[in-house]
Amino acid sequence: MPVVTAPYKPGTPCWVDLMASDQQAALDFYRDLFGWQGEVGPPEFGGYAVCSLNGKPVAGIMAQMAPEGQPVPPVAWTTYLASDDADATGRAIADSGGTILYPVMDVGTVGRMLVAADPTGAVFGVWQKLDFIGAGVVNEPGALVWNELNTSDTDAAGRFYHQALGLRPATIQGMEGYYSLNVGERTVGGMQPVAGYLAEGTPPHWMTYFSVDDTDSTVDALVKAGGSVIQPPFDMQSGRMAVVQDPQGAVFALAAAPESQMPDS
Repeated sequence: MPVVTAPYKPGTPCWVDLMASDQQAALDFYRDLFGWQGEVGPPEFGGYAVCSLNGKPVAGIMAQMAPEGQPVPPVAWTTYLASDDADATGRAIADSGGTILYPVMDVGTVGRMLVAADPTGAVFGVWQKLDFIGAGVVNEPGALVWNELNTSDTDAAGRFYHQALGLRPATIQGMEGYYSLNVGERTVGGMQPVAGYLAEGTPPHWMTYFSVDDTDSTVDALVKAGGSVIQPPFDMQSGRMAVVQDPQGAVFALAAAPESQMPDS
C-alpha cells in the first residue's frame, strides 16, 4: 500500500474534498464505488467527513455551505496544494494575479487552509498541515492518483503556479500540449488546455483522478448507482481512463494504470 507518512512538499497536491448537496448520499455513493469508510463529522467542523480507505484518510466530503451573503458553491471536487505557511501563500497568490475566495482559516488543531482561484478561474485550495498532513494513502485503487489543471491559458497558469506555489511546468515528450507540474525534480500533477479535452464552454478547473483496478467495470458500477459518463473509457499512454459525474453532478476521472506508470507516493 502506498502509505504517506511524511509531510507533502509545498506545491504538491495533498488532499481532495467534495462539496455535496446531500452529504450522506455522497458518503454512501463513494463507499459503494471505492470502498471508503466515513460518516458525518462533528458540528464544530461543519459536519466535515474524513473518509478512509483501509484505515488511512483518503478524501473529505462535506455539505454545501456558503458564508453569509455569498452564493452556495457548486457541487465539485477541490484539489488542495500543500503549503508551509498559508498566510504567505495567500499573499503570493494575490500578488501573482489570483483571487482569494475564502481567506486563511484555522481548522481546529489539524491545519490551516484557504480557497482561491487562479487567473484563469480554476479553483483550488491550499493546506498548511498542523496535526494532519493530508491523504494518508495514494496511488492505489480507490485513492487519489493524479491531479490535473485544465486551463484556458497554459502560459498564464504556468507562470501563476510557479510564482505563487513553486509548481514548475514542463513539456512532456510525445504529449504535445500537455505539461507536467513539478516540485523540484518530482512530477506531482499535469496541465493541459481545457479546449479540445472537454465539452466547449467547460470552465478551467482542477480535475481529480482516482485509481481503479478496472476502468470499464467501475464506470458500469457508477452508472448503475446513478452517476453519468462524460468521456467513456479510453486508452492513453498512461493507462485506461474515463471522465464521469457522480449522481449529484461532481466531475472526476478514473484511471487504471500499470503500477510502474503511477506517480510516486
